[in-house]
Amino acid sequence: MSKFITSYLIVLAVMGVFDFLWLGVVSKSFYRNQLGGLMAENVNWLPAILFYLLYAFGVTVFLMLPLMSGELALGKGLLLAALFGAVAYATYDLSNWATLKDWPAMVVFVDIAWGTFFTTISVYISYWFSKLMG
Repeated sequence: MSKFITSYLIVLAVMGVFDFLWLGVVSKSFYRNQLGGLMAENVNWLPAILFYLLYAFGVTVFLMLPLMSGELALGKGLLLAALFGAVAYATYDLSNWATLKDWPAMVVFVDIAWGTFFTTISVYISYWFSKLMG
């Protein structure tokens, strides 16, 4: 149980840092320009926190625990992390594109690319932090 909690907290922290930098610094104006009036003035923190808790849980269960136990080689784990991120982000973006008026195609492609990279790099860094902590 403590391996799970340690891995989960590491994943949560790493993802928090990367997504804060992405959403708060790197792509802030991109989303504002693309989504315009669709964006809320302020973040609704409850669903945001629930997303990170759930996403980190999925990454920990499906990727980190198998990596840490040796059931999954790092290279294959990173490929699966990329797939996990792409599928998760594509589910959100493609659903929005299909159902919301004027959902920008550019957001779909950028978000899926980000989800793929974000999940892969988060797993990679979390794996090494977890190894360092024993």
